[in-house]
Amino acid sequence: MAVRHGETAWTVTGQHTGRTDIPLTEAGRRQGVRLAERLRGRSFAMVLSSPLARAWDTAGLAGLAEQAEPSDDLMEWDYGDYEGRRTVDIRKERPGWSLWDDGVPNGETAEDVGRRVDRVIAGVRQAEGDAALVSHGHLLRVLAARWVGLPPTDGRRLALAPGGLSVLGWEREAPVIVQWNDVWHQAG
Repeated sequence: MAVRHGETAWTVTGQHTGRTDIPLTEAGRRQGVRLAERLRGRSFAMVLSSPLARAWDTAGLAGLAEQAEPSDDLMEWDYGDYEGRRTVDIRKERPGWSLWDDGVPNGETAEDVGRRVDRVIAGVRQAEGDAALVSHGHLLRVLAARWVGLPPTDGRRLALAPGGLSVLGWEREAPVIVQWNDVWHQAG
């Protein structure tokens, strides 16, 4: 199971939030609490979370804190010089810029993030039971693409809302996306 952290101030404004450790908004905290309601009764053999506060706090609010272990490999994309900037503003300087194709100056490429999530996936596949991963939007989009054997850049095709819940699993021997970007629990 993959969980995107709840809303932050920069989520609302559309700023790239990589390594800046900003807190959840009140709405983001409510999303975490609603995740707890959704996950009630579920057990996990492994729980990993990005150590950044927005993900770690979401894990705690979702009732996963007791089992959660921090994983630097689940930290968000390093946006380098574009940290805190919006795509619309970046494109004024670099028309047509795409995070997925162009990467960022002094930051990571999609392939860099892909290598990190490949390590996470290898660990999850060794778990003896279900795993829960609490992380960030772009990172989890790359993770889902890699889970099903696609290149990291194909994460561009998978939108993921704050507090979104996704399930990666198996159909026989093939890794599949069972459920993606479920936010119905937020309606409560």
